[in-house]
Amino acid sequence: MATPAKSASTPQAHCWVDATLAPGARVELPPELAHHLGRVLRLQDGDSVTLFDGRDPVWLATVRFGGKHTAWADVLQLLPEQRESPLQVTLGQGLSTGDRMDMTIQKSVELGVAAIAPLATARAVLKLADERAEKRRQHWQRVAIAACEQSKRQRVPSVWAVEGLEHWLAGLPANAPKWFLCAHQGQRIADLPRPAAGSMGYLLAGPEGGFTERERASIVAAGFAPVRLGPRVLRTETAAMAALAAMQTLWGDF
Repeated sequence: MATPAKSASTPQAHCWVDATLAPGARVELPPELAHHLGRVLRLQDGDSVTLFDGRDPVWLATVRFGGKHTAWADVLQLLPEQRESPLQVTLGQGLSTGDRMDMTIQKSVELGVAAIAPLATARAVLKLADERAEKRRQHWQRVAIAACEQSKRQRVPSVWAVEGLEHWLAGLPANAPKWFLCAHQGQRIADLPRPAAGSMGYLLAGPEGGFTERERASIVAAGFAPVRLGPRVLRTETAAMAALAAMQTLWGDF
């Protein structure tokens, strides 16, 4: 079967750019993005793309190529796009190893999370500090940007600096809705009260080894309600995704 021809008016890619966007602006694209558009997606001069700077609006633009790794976009107009969920949730995620943390960030961004706080906990296998922690944070922020491009989101969730669980708990608003995921106790998500419109909620998921008794006591003291996700034990990279999907179904835009 022949591949359908691309419509000249249909954007072929959704691209994050670190630039000021306005009608008539010409934006030079980073070499890696130019390569991806021209060599991987096979876009041609004049093809349409959408651009976003991670703060909110989406812009229609046409792309032009000047070489293998050179391209720019001519911004045409602001688009009336709205793909951000009315549900605002910050995910506090205990550090996990390997590609598990990447997957958690990628999928939670696709599911509409507002921000992500990587947390150092007692049982976390991954230990990060200082320069190594900042390099990993920058990597995770790039993962979040790529997930926004794939899911066509407008706002890029911030990936916060790695901090200790206790320090993070101490800085949260006292009256915000807060939930933490437990294996065998707590309420079902379906039985939780709906958060007030416009409020920021906080969802906390542990690392591979879960939380210690002392950490759980601190979490409850900080106002977090225990939440369970059925009778099965979920992996750390699955738990937050399952909870976010359920919350989007009940209170968001699923």
